[in-house]
Amino acid sequence: MTSERKLRCSAPGRAGIVGNPTDMYGGAVMSCSVPMRAWVEIVPAETLTLRAGDECVHVRSLEDLRPRGDRFDLARAVLRYFKLPALRAEITLDSDIPMQSGLAGSTALLVALTAGVFAWLGQRPHRYQIAETARFIELNYLEVVCGYQDAYMATFGGLNYMDFRGKQFYRTLEAELFGTVEPLAEVAPLLPFVLAYTGIRHHSGEVHKPLRERWLDGEPEVVRAYERITELAALGKRALLRADWDELAAAMNENHAIQRDLGGSGEHNEVLIQAARRAGAPAAKLAGAGGGGTIIALWPFPDRAPLEAALRSAGASALYDVKPVAGVTVEEADAGAAAGHL
Repeated sequence: MTSERKLRCSAPGRAGIVGNPTDMYGGAVMSCSVPMRAWVEIVPAETLTLRAGDECVHVRSLEDLRPRGDRFDLARAVLRYFKLPALRAEITLDSDIPMQSGLAGSTALLVALTAGVFAWLGQRPHRYQIAETARFIELNYLEVVCGYQDAYMATFGGLNYMDFRGKQFYRTLEAELFGTVEPLAEVAPLLPFVLAYTGIRHHSGEVHKPLRERWLDGEPEVVRAYERITELAALGKRALLRADWDELAAAMNENHAIQRDLGGSGEHNEVLIQAARRAGAPAAKLAGAGGGGTIIALWPFPDRAPLEAALRSAGASALYDVKPVAGVTVEEADAGAAAGHL
C-alpha cells in the first residue's frame, strides 16, 4: 500500500469566568477551556474537497470559496485567506462542541483548521500567530464582530488570565499587538464551576455588534462599564487563586449585572442564572455572549446534585464542566504505515 500523509488538528472550546466581553475593548479576561474539541483532518486528494458528516463540496476556483450560508463557510473563509483553491487535499470537519452554544465552538474549529493549513503547507507559526490569524479571519473573512478571547483560548487552552491592552481598535494582521497570556492552571485550586447550556443557539456577533458600536461612539455608560469589568477580571483572578469564593462571586455577579444592564444577556440566560442562584450558587453569569448559549455557575460545594437538578428543571439542555486542557494540537502521521495512529 502506498503510504500517504495524514494530518489531524483539534482545539478546545472555552468558558469565560470573569472579565468578558472586555477582550473586545482592550480589557482582561479570565477564561478556562472545556473538555470538548473541534477537529479537522487533512489527507491528500485529487481536488480540494470539504467534508462534514454526510455532506461534501468540491472547490475548483476562488469562486467556489465565496460564502454560501452553509456549514462550509468557515472552511471557505480560511482557504480564501490562504488563497488555496488549488490545494489538493480532502478536509474533514467535525466537533464535539455544540455549535453556537456560547462555548466558542466555531472559533475552535477555525483555529484547528488554521493551524492545520499552516502545518499542511510546512509552516509552523507560534501560538500567538495562530491565534491572531484565526481572529483576523473570523473578523474580516467571516465578518463576525469578535474579540480575542476565543481565538487565544482555543489556541493556548488551559486556564488563563489574558490581558488585551492596546487591542481595543482593530488593526491589520501585521500591525496587531500580541495579547498577554498568563497560565494559571498550575497554581489554581480545583475549579468549582458548572456550565449550563440554554439549548438556544445564537450568533455571538449579533450580540456584540450593537454594544461595540455604542462603545465606538464613546457612549459614557458603555465605556465606564467595560473599564469596570476589566477591573473585575483582576479581582476575580486574585480571588480564584486564593480560593476566596465570596470575592470571586462578587466579581462574577457584578460582571454579569453590568453586561445584563447594557442589554447583553437574554431571557433564557436569565432563567438559568436565577435558577442557579436560587439553588444556592454564590454566582452565575454568561460564559460567552448572551441571547442564548451557556451560563457559568460558581458552586464551591461537594454535592453538585442540587444545582444540576435546579438547572435542568429550569430548562438547561446540557451541563458541562470547565477543565484546563491542551490548546490547539497538530498531529501528523503516515496514513499507510502500520503505526500511523494520530
